[in-house]
Amino acid sequence: MASARPARSRSGALCWQLLLTLSILTFACDACKKVILHVPSQLDAEKFVGRVNLKECFQSANLIHSSDPDFQILEDGSIYATNAILLSSEERSFTILLYNTENHEERKLHVLLQHQTKVLKKRHSKEKVLKRAKRRWAPIPCSMQENSLGPFPLFLQQIQSDTAQNYTIFYSIRGPGVDREPMNLFYVERDTGNLYCTRPVDREEYESFELIAFATTPDGYTPELPLPLLIRIEDENDNYPIFTETTYVFTVSENCRVGSTVGQVCATDKDEPDTMHTRLKYSIIEQLPAYPTLFSMHPTTGVITTSSSQLDRELIDKYQLKIKVQDMGGQYFGLQTTSTCIINIGDANDNLPTFTRTSYVTSVEENTVDVEILRVTVEDKDLMNTANWRANYTILKGNENGNFKIVTDPKTNEGVLCVVKPLNYEERQQVNLQIGVVNEAPYSKEASSQSVMSTATVTVNVQNQDEGPECSPLVQTVQIKENVPVGTKSRGYKAYDPETRSSSGIRYKKLTDPKGWVTINENEGSITVFRNLDREAESVRGGIYNITILASDKDGRTCTGTLGIILEDVNDNGPVIPKQTVVICKPVLASADIVAVDPDEPANGPPFDFSLDSDANSDIERKWRLRKINDTAARLFFQEDLPFGTYQVPVRVTDRHGVSLITPLTVKLCDCVTENDCTLRTDPRIGHGEVRLGKWAILAILLGIALLFCILFTLVCGGTGAAKQPKVFPDDLAQQNLIVSNTEAPGDDKICSTNGFTTHTAGSSAQGICGTMGSGVKNGGQEIFEMVKGVHQTMDWCRGTGHHHTLDSCRGGPVEVDNCRYTYSEWHNYTQPRLGEKVQLCNQDDKHRHAQDYVLTYNYEGKGSVAGSIGCCSERQEEDGLEFLDHLEPKFRTLAEACIKR
Repeated sequence: MASARPARSRSGALCWQLLLTLSILTFACDACKKVILHVPSQLDAEKFVGRVNLKECFQSANLIHSSDPDFQILEDGSIYATNAILLSSEERSFTILLYNTENHEERKLHVLLQHQTKVLKKRHSKEKVLKRAKRRWAPIPCSMQENSLGPFPLFLQQIQSDTAQNYTIFYSIRGPGVDREPMNLFYVERDTGNLYCTRPVDREEYESFELIAFATTPDGYTPELPLPLLIRIEDENDNYPIFTETTYVFTVSENCRVGSTVGQVCATDKDEPDTMHTRLKYSIIEQLPAYPTLFSMHPTTGVITTSSSQLDRELIDKYQLKIKVQDMGGQYFGLQTTSTCIINIGDANDNLPTFTRTSYVTSVEENTVDVEILRVTVEDKDLMNTANWRANYTILKGNENGNFKIVTDPKTNEGVLCVVKPLNYEERQQVNLQIGVVNEAPYSKEASSQSVMSTATVTVNVQNQDEGPECSPLVQTVQIKENVPVGTKSRGYKAYDPETRSSSGIRYKKLTDPKGWVTINENEGSITVFRNLDREAESVRGGIYNITILASDKDGRTCTGTLGIILEDVNDNGPVIPKQTVVICKPVLASADIVAVDPDEPANGPPFDFSLDSDANSDIERKWRLRKINDTAARLFFQEDLPFGTYQVPVRVTDRHGVSLITPLTVKLCDCVTENDCTLRTDPRIGHGEVRLGKWAILAILLGIALLFCILFTLVCGGTGAAKQPKVFPDDLAQQNLIVSNTEAPGDDKICSTNGFTTHTAGSSAQGICGTMGSGVKNGGQEIFEMVKGVHQTMDWCRGTGHHHTLDSCRGGPVEVDNCRYTYSEWHNYTQPRLGEKVQLCNQDDKHRHAQDYVLTYNYEGKGSVAGSIGCCSERQEEDGLEFLDHLEPKFRTLAEACIKR
């Protein structure tokens, strides 16, 4: 059993192989069956005969051959007549040989050419065919040659229905070419179903026609469905390929590499695409000038490239090509068209600029500047007025002192040599220059830097000129001690004649002398001290005092120089303490550092000695003590528990040579941490009678202020009586970090009504009540804030007769005003400075900075602000933020009931 299975498998595989081979042979036979083409009786040379499908017969054929030399077979199966043919008989046949050179396999395809008259005779035969092998009422492909010569009407095919065996059938057609444009091109015989064409058709106008055929009985019965009928128009090579432009113009750079792209030409053909009729081939017919051949063209793409590197614009700057395009893949019988292509040769910098002369000689007078002394010219074969032609000149040697400059004249391309720094005949009588030239564009050929630059020599002769005195050097110095006696003489400034190198005959004059300290001798240039010289004066910089001297000769020619008087220091200044106000923060420090300076030179300066300067009756030495820190600084201590205040302490500072100076120091003892705090607390606007409060007292003051607003809110919200005007608070007052609450029990203070006392607190605007606050409040041994005391006094005055007193009356004497009404400005002017000064001291960190959210001012934004509070304590953003009162513990309910409006 086991051995039988492999045998069966091998036999099965063999059967499948035989079936596959048989099927391939059957397909090949069917694919290579005889092809019948209907042609006219006369065929012209190069006339299209028809097309066969070679791929169906033999897919891999790479050699195609016709057994009849009168016919040529192309790769796509197109058949053309190579000679004029007259069909003497009604049929003519030949064989197309298909061969594969690799595996030596070949196939044959038989082609039968039939005269159309024979077909017509068969079609017009009156013999009735009673038996048909298969149905005829089906889509039957049909085609006709464009521009057909006829004869017309030209028979195309016959349409028939099998129902004609049982019925009398009439045939008809509709569609383009019948009842639509082009009208009456096709018709069908009603009885026979023969389809005819009446005239030639141009495929470029109509590629195909889709007709509908109908089969009906005489009484109108339709036994068949309408039959779609496609008539395809076979293409004929009747259109010449046409270039897209009559003249092409391209540009290519000279000296470009072989194979560089010049441009691309293009042509179009109206014949059927993807056929030999539209397979175009490009070529160059002629080149002018003809020699040497420089260009080539790709036959398929039309791209023109260079075939030589001998393009030279300086020899020939333009070439003209005559180009051709031909269809049928360039076959000799293909249609062709010609055009013209002009190729301009672009310039490259392949020519160096060269001087027309190798040496030049010129001259210039000394002391002359900004003059043109020479023009040089160059030759360049490159295109004029381009970067390849424009010259750049440079001075290579001889201009180390920067006396010359050479530039390019843009109009003439010449080099212009100029003097930009005056020459001195006495120093140099002749200058030799070497100049070079290059183009603006880099040189296109590979070469060393020496070979790409042309050079020339220029000899410049310097001519002598009678010139005036020379102030050399421009700055001269003389050294004199400060505080020398008036009338002291010293050497001054000297100028000389550059030709004779002598100072005789030169006169001197002082141009500038800021302090008027010296006079100058007109003939010698020496100076005499006119006033005391002070090295520490403002006009002395770095110990040097500068004056300006004018020197002139007998002809009036002048030069100007500077005389710097170097002042030698004399110990004429004692040390001084620049910072004469010293602040000691008593709780933190017990001393302060003082620093002294001496305007004299260091040789007459530190180390310094510090001492207290006092008489026998003074107690300065008992209260103060000095200790030296270094050569220029000392530390001042207070020796007993001095009260806060300002003290005068005279300090004497002595330099190393015993010169001293007393500086009266103003020492402030403050209750502060930094000097800035002392400055704020000793502001003269506050006065010496202010009361200093601790942190606990300030906290008590703030709580008292909050309690004040709670009382005011209680009185406004809890007031009764129809005669009283209800007091209105802003709806969003609760959103400003001030929670309104009532007192737990009403006080015994008297209330006088008011409708005009307006206060702005924390940015809000609300009406208040003026009344008593009781007597002064004490907390932790600290005195209450003066502002609260003032409010208490104000309320007491309002409590009496119903008269109103201003805040000024609170400070001094009573002044009567109607209706107990206080203005906002009075309230603000009284409370704002005091509240600000005290709050400044609250909640400070180690660096004396306040918390970010401690003191903030928020403006009233109107009723119903949706923004709510922006303080640090407002995490909940409900409408009033008081819903927590509904969920209080029992011990808070008494307080909550006191806040209910009665």
